Amino acid sequence: MFRALADPTRRSLLDELFREDGQTLGALEERFPLSRFGVMKHLRVLEGAGLVVTRRRGREKLHFLNPVPIRLVHDRWVSKYSEPWVAGLSEIKERLERQMEKVYEIFIKTTPERLWEAITDPDIRARYNFGAAVYSDWSVGAPISVDVAAHGVHLGEGEVLEVDPPRRLVHTMGCLWDDDVRAEGSTRVTWEIEPVGDSCHLTLTHDQMRDGANSQIYGGWPMILSGLKTWLETGELLTTPGSLRYA
Repeated sequence: MFRALADPTRRSLLDELFREDGQTLGALEERFPLSRFGVMKHLRVLEGAGLVVTRRRGREKLHFLNPVPIRLVHDRWVSKYSEPWVAGLSEIKERLERQMEKVYEIFIKTTPERLWEAITDPDIRARYNFGAAVYSDWSVGAPISVDVAAHGVHLGEGEVLEVDPPRRLVHTMGCLWDDDVRAEGSTRVTWEIEPVGDSCHLTLTHDQMRDGANSQIYGGWPMILSGLKTWLETGELLTTPGSLRYA
């Protein structure tokens, strides 16, 4: 049973049967990037461990999750006195690992090339990004540093994950301006640019944040994006903290 559970694909198969029991091989195959033979091979291992049982219904072979072996392991090593603690720790783990996602959209009257430049050029970025420039050579794997050079302030750092100018940019971001945001660790930011007539549809997705993350790490995006739009369309700066804090 432990050998069967050691494989992440087999655990995912059990999760899928937990979600919807009694599925056919064809239904399970559609949910995994594996060949039909590959899914069958994993199911045979799970059947051998007693974690999956099958039943014929007409011409179909249905697969059902059998939780009894796992329950027997639980009963053997988890006493009635420790069970509330185990359940509580499991709940804490699930809550901490739950992730949050923020999505922001804005339309800007500009070209994809100008918008890409405004996102990646440190001098332009500082005009609407709390006065902080973002430095990188914007190649995959390159480091990112967010700094206010005039005040010697280092606000954040990250790494470039994907680059497809002037359409898509993905990078990590770790905020460093105080201990509270530093404790949140690294998150991910995705910029997606779609031309729409004489304008651009910009979608910014900030994800891989823990559920209930400190709002300081994502709360400034509406001001930043508003400042970006104003500067590209008018050449002026917004008189908001997003534009003027370190200006």
